[in-house]
Amino acid sequence: MGTKFNALDAIIRPGALLIVRLDTAEEALAVSEAAIEGGIRALEITLSVPGALDVIADLADRYRADGIVVGAGTVLDAQSAHRCISAGANLLVSPNLNADMLATANRYQAVSVSGAFTPTEIVDSMQAGADIVKLFPAEFGGPGYVRTIKAPLPQAPIMPAGGVTADNVKEWFDAGVTAVGVGSSVTKAARADGDYRHVTRAAAAMLAAIAEARA
Repeated sequence: MGTKFNALDAIIRPGALLIVRLDTAEEALAVSEAAIEGGIRALEITLSVPGALDVIADLADRYRADGIVVGAGTVLDAQSAHRCISAGANLLVSPNLNADMLATANRYQAVSVSGAFTPTEIVDSMQAGADIVKLFPAEFGGPGYVRTIKAPLPQAPIMPAGGVTADNVKEWFDAGVTAVGVGSSVTKAARADGDYRHVTRAAAAMLAAIAEARA
């Protein structure tokens, strides 16, 4: 099985992609390490994180042998995509459809996740070569919107991003999503007292909720 298939499996099998969008590189590293300890297998470091490429390179170097997928988020163009792949990312995520980003991801066999909201954007993303379509911003549509989209487009590999929690994740999977993008409910779990064990527990709880939802 090729690297890209392994990377896709690291997202789809556990059903979660962790979105790390934090204020400092140090916090991004600490949260990523704690979430991986909690069972997260795939994560994206958004390019809004200061020193994001260094964070990606560090995590990829340390965790690649363990099968952890380290990706980049908010990748808006081909130039950014190439820099992220050169740093070690094997997953690229964008909030919108950018055909050049998708072409670069496919050229280097990185998993691509393209943001979309409307049926037209979703179909265009699949047609442009996206492996997964990120429904963004998902909180404005909710699981009911996914269910409506999946009726005429059952083949669409949809991953909602925004507002997903362990308490509502079953509603998303019942609606037919392929995986979920997980953000602040896990990444900011340590904000109150700086204890990153909260992140580990939140990650484990999210993955357990996904497994239960699928069962």
